[in-house]
Amino acid sequence: MATDAAPAGVPPSDTVRHVYVHVPFCPTICPFCDFHVLERRAGLVEAYLDELARETEELAPLLAGSPPSTIYLGGGTPSHLREAELARLLGILHTTLGPAVDETTLEVHPSTASPDRVADWVGLGVDRLSVGLQSTQDDVLRFLGRPHDAATGLRALELALGSGVRSVSVDLITAVPGQDARLDLERVAASGAHHVSAYTLTVEPGTPFHRAGVEVDPDDEGEALRLASEVLGAAGLERYEVSSHARPGHRSHHNRAYWRSDWWLGLGPGAAAHHPGTAEAEVARRRTNPPLDRWLTGERGEWTSVDPEDFVRTAVLAGLRPVDGMDLAAVSSRAGIDALRLLEPALSDLVERGLLERHDGRLRATESGRLILDQVTAQLL
Repeated sequence: MATDAAPAGVPPSDTVRHVYVHVPFCPTICPFCDFHVLERRAGLVEAYLDELARETEELAPLLAGSPPSTIYLGGGTPSHLREAELARLLGILHTTLGPAVDETTLEVHPSTASPDRVADWVGLGVDRLSVGLQSTQDDVLRFLGRPHDAATGLRALELALGSGVRSVSVDLITAVPGQDARLDLERVAASGAHHVSAYTLTVEPGTPFHRAGVEVDPDDEGEALRLASEVLGAAGLERYEVSSHARPGHRSHHNRAYWRSDWWLGLGPGAAAHHPGTAEAEVARRRTNPPLDRWLTGERGEWTSVDPEDFVRTAVLAGLRPVDGMDLAAVSSRAGIDALRLLEPALSDLVERGLLERHDGRLRATESGRLILDQVTAQLL
C-alpha cells in the first residue's frame, strides 16, 4: 500500500499522474452547490460516456505511457450512475490510461447506496469511497437541501465500511446555522471512518443560498475548525490539511496532487486541468471545460498560460493548506524564480505575527494562521 505522503523535499512529478473525472449527474441539486450539476435524462448518460471516451483518447499522451497514480470520480454524483454505466466509465479509463496505481476514489451520495451497489463498486476496482454524509442531524440536512435523512446517511456509511474497501472517507459540512457540530463530529468519529473532510459551509455567489441571503458567522467557522481538530484528533483522526483528517495510512493521495500543484487531467464537463507548460517561460497550462451541452459537441476549455509568478501564487494558495506546508525549494525550482523573493515583504510580516513559519525549507501556516488562512494568503499574494 502506498504511504501517506512523499518525504519532504521530493519534488512533484514532471509528468501527469493524476486523473479527475467530472460526472455531472445528480439526484437533486443542493442549494449550497456551485459545481456543474444537472439531473439525468434519457440518452444523456450514454452521450456523456461516448464523449468521455473521445476526450480520454485526446489527453492520454500526457501520461507518457505510464498508468495514473490516482483516479478520482467526482461530481455531481458518480454513484448515481448505474452499474453498467460506471463499468463502462472505468473501462474507458483503464483501457486507455491504465488502472490507478495508488488510489481510485468514488464519491457516494447516501441515497444511492445499497449492499449490492456498494459491492458492485468495489468489484469494479474502486478502493476508496467518499460518502457525502454532510450531517447526522435531520434538521441540518433539511436546511442543506439534502434528499436523505440522517439514518440513510449513517446506513450508507455503515455499508461502505463493511464492504472491505481499502479506505472510507466522509464529508461533513460544519458552521451551519443551528447545527450541533460536536454531535456530528463525534458520531462520525465513532463510526470508524478512515478519513473525514470537515468543511465549513461556504456560500458561493449565484447559489440558492446566496440568493436567499444565507450567511456564515466567521467566529463559527473558526470554532468549527478548532472543534474538528479536537474531536477527530481524540479519536485517532489526525488533521493533515485545513479540512482533512485521517487515520494512519488513509490520507488522500489524489488531493495531495492539488496541494503540491502537481499535474492532473481534468475529464468531463466543467472539469479543470493542470498540465506542464509547452512554451518558453510557461511553467504550466490550465483550463476548465465548458458545461455539458457544449462539451458534448467536442468543445473544450481554452488553455491559459501560467507564467512563473502566477505559478508561485497558485502554489502558495494550495500549498499552505496542508499542516506540513509547502516545499519552497521545489516550487522555486519548478517556477524558475525565487519564490521567497516574490513573497516578501509580506512573508516576513506574517512570520513575525506568528501566522506563518519557515522550517527545514518549508513554509507552513501555524495553528493560528490556519484558522484565518484566507486572510493570510490574501496578504501574502
